[in-house]
Formats: sequence, structure tokens, C-alpha cells
Amino acid sequence: MKTVLYKVDTRGHADHGWLDSHHSFSFANYYNPERMNFGVLRVLNDDVVSGGRGFGTHPHSNMEIISIPLEGDLQHMDDMGNSAIIKEGDIQVMGAGTGVSHSEYNKNKNEVVKFLQIWIIPNKQNVSPRYDQISIADMKTPNEFYQILSPNANDQGVWIHQDAWFHLGDFEPGKTSTYHLKRPENGIYIFVLEGTVKVNGQRLEKRDGYGIWETKSFDFTSISNSKVLVMEIPMN
Repeated sequence: MKTVLYKVDTRGHADHGWLDSHHSFSFANYYNPERMNFGVLRVLNDDVVSGGRGFGTHPHSNMEIISIPLEGDLQHMDDMGNSAIIKEGDIQVMGAGTGVSHSEYNKNKNEVVKFLQIWIIPNKQNVSPRYDQISIADMKTPNEFYQILSPNANDQGVWIHQDAWFHLGDFEPGKTSTYHLKRPENGIYIFVLEGTVKVNGQRLEKRDGYGIWETKSFDFTSISNSKVLVMEIPMN
């Protein structure tokens, strides 16, 4: 088994006034040649957007873009004709494929919006762009990892063009779980959203990231009330 630990305070940081963003991997003006990606996980941005502000219309191609809101209301518009608001308890995926342009704004003037923006390198190039958004609130299973993304359109959660599985977990103190990889050649990137946990004995705090590969499973213990995102992804 191999591991890599990225503590919360080692992330890249950009404060644009209206946008406060922390980058787990190289992005925009943050460049670290040792932190370009983890397998096909190319971007993991932890964004806070001021009231009424946001990202103007901009293009993407050949990338699977996943947004997970943590607080507030994020307004999305794109040139496929989609106009939607995503909020905590939702997950959004946009398969950019041959090309798509979109914008994202904080719908509310007087409160921030917080969300994770995740980019996954797809296993198919130049596919037709697609958009999906669902509520994952009714999928939540206390003290267990529950699936929110997979490669399969008929599975629980959204789907993308990649052999990847995402799970969330909301745990009470002292609860344990074991995660078994769907594909043994995949790796796991664990991102702690809230609380303190241990993974295979490694203590992780809020917003720490922990990569594991060349293993078939990992053991998890929640030290405090915690919320954890688990991303299982191909390593190449």
C-alpha cells in the first residue's frame, strides 16, 4: 500500500475578494509540479463565493466536472439550455465532452455559497456534452458510506465517463467502517469535510486530503462527528 498526505494548510490559496479558493492540486496561478493530480483526479477546489458574485461564462472540454454544494445556493446556466440552482444536498455533473460554456453565480446577495468543484479526466474523448443534477439527501445512510457517483447510469447517484465511484459518509463519534475498492487497480482520495477521523490509523482533520493506492480496502474510524468524501478513481 502507498499513501500521500496533504494537510489542510499545504493547499494552494487564492483570495480574489469575491472568491476565496483553496486548491488541492495545481490550478490557475497555483502551480506545484508535485501536486498536479491524483490519478485522474485533476482538480479539487474548495470555493467560497461572496453574495451575488460568481464565475462568468467560460468554456470547458473533455473533462467531467462535478460540483458538490456545501452551503448556500449556486445558480448554474450553460449553452445546452440548462438553468438550475444547486444547494446543499445536491450533486451536479457536467460532462464537457466536445465543448460547453457555463456560468456559476451565488444566487443570494447577503450570504456566501460554499461548494467543491472537482474535475475528473474522462476515459472517453469528444463525447456529446451532458448535464445532470440530483438530490442526494434521500440517499444518506448514517454511519455508512453511501454512493453518490459511479460509471453506471443505472446506479445510485450521478454517472460520469470514468471508472470512478464517489461516496459520502456522515459519522457519529466512535463509528467504524471498512471501504472495499470496486477495482483493485484504482486508488482512493479521502477528503475530510468536517470533523476528525482515522484512516488505517492515520489521523485526519477537517479539509485534510489522504491518497491511498495499491490496496483493496481501508479501515475508517470517526473520532468526532464527521463528514467525509471518498473518491475512488483510476490511477492512470
